[in-house]
Amino acid sequence: MSARVRDGCISAPMLLARRFEKVLDFIRFGLLFCLFVAVLGVVKLRITRPDRPRPFHRRPRPGGATILPDQDHMRHVPKLAALVAILMLAGSAFARAVEIASADDTARFLAGMPPSVGSPLAPLTEDPAWQRHARVFDSAFAELDRRQLSRIRAWSQRHLAAPRSTMFYMFSGPDFLYADAFYSSARTYVLSALEPTGPVPDVIKLPRDGISPALNYVEQSLESILRFSFFITKQMKADLRAGEIGGTLPILYVFLARSGKTIRDVSLIWLDDKGAVHAADEPPAPNAARGTRIIFTADDGAERTLYYFSTDLSNPGVRSSGFLKFCEPLAPGDSLIKSASYLLHAGNFTLTRDWLLANSSSIIQDDSGIPLARYDPRKWRFFPFGRYLGPVDKFPGRYQERYAELFARGQPLDFGIGYRWRSFETNVLLSVRLVTDDPGHVEAAAEAAQQAPRPKARRPRPSQFLAPPRYFWFPY
Repeated sequence: MSARVRDGCISAPMLLARRFEKVLDFIRFGLLFCLFVAVLGVVKLRITRPDRPRPFHRRPRPGGATILPDQDHMRHVPKLAALVAILMLAGSAFARAVEIASADDTARFLAGMPPSVGSPLAPLTEDPAWQRHARVFDSAFAELDRRQLSRIRAWSQRHLAAPRSTMFYMFSGPDFLYADAFYSSARTYVLSALEPTGPVPDVIKLPRDGISPALNYVEQSLESILRFSFFITKQMKADLRAGEIGGTLPILYVFLARSGKTIRDVSLIWLDDKGAVHAADEPPAPNAARGTRIIFTADDGAERTLYYFSTDLSNPGVRSSGFLKFCEPLAPGDSLIKSASYLLHAGNFTLTRDWLLANSSSIIQDDSGIPLARYDPRKWRFFPFGRYLGPVDKFPGRYQERYAELFARGQPLDFGIGYRWRSFETNVLLSVRLVTDDPGHVEAAAEAAQQAPRPKARRPRPSQFLAPPRYFWFPY
């Protein structure tokens, strides 16, 4: 009967855990719990029964020497030594069980890049699923950098003469990749969208058979931005809730790692209605903007900060969340708007639109951003790049005559962003604020714009949304 009970005690946690590593965790916890109960029992015994014999207690002699245990008591020494050895092994095993991977190693692992030497994630890189994942991402990001990101960085160096230390990227999703490409010298990045942040990813806690689905989740979540240069909102909502890990944080990890950044610290936060930052373990206020703060370094070793907030940018949302109040001390900054679903054309997003116009030194956008009619031409200078073919079919009624007139003198562009993701169809508008503390910012931008040749105006073609090739890691 006792054997059946013993077998049942062993098999029950295995059936419940479905994983041998969790059974070991259960055994380690049991050993530590028994040790705690034993020590507690000894303490209680010494308090309640102080007259009980203590074989190993050394009693002092009158001359200062001690009396050692007799030979009968010495037979307990091997048992005591064995018990100590078992407890030490259990303690070391428990220490290994609670070992966690650093945020930077987790980011590199999810990005298909080898973690640091000695990382607890290093053995997982021998999994064929991870090795396939690494090959896919090596090819995808190398092609993306060649076709897109390197050209954007070169464009920014030519045309952004005096970038600010802060950049704002609203309606961004977790798109740090393009934020860094356009504004690589920024010290603070503020991204915001509806997509949830999710928990801090912990690959160590995934079951072995959960590694491959987690990596597939990351690949699937990034497919649209690697293909189109933007996230598809409906598809992303489904992707971010699938798999063992979820939310935007794993995607931010991948983009940081693949951009050559080193993550130093990650914390979950939320904002109250006054824009003050609170740690995630504090009770959140109603309508709090939840997010994350990531401290990272780039090649120059300087610390930078990335904020991502999951928040509603409509008028009711920003009135109650405190998000814009959080942004105010960081302004003025540079702003990026792309693939924004033309929300800033609507009357329900006027607060966010007006805030960007009032607190941006420069704005880079495609035609889905702020309507040209909302800019005050006395305060802004415009530098169009590429071609304006009007909105794609999914967004009818957003054609801008003034935009078309402006882009009749658009300068050449060798990369594509937004819904018109092909380079020969895309449009990028650089708007530089004239009222600035640094007039050289405007003068340098104007000089750079005037040096480029002025192409002939092209007649707009009918709008259409053409899907790229099936596999996102192949070139277009």
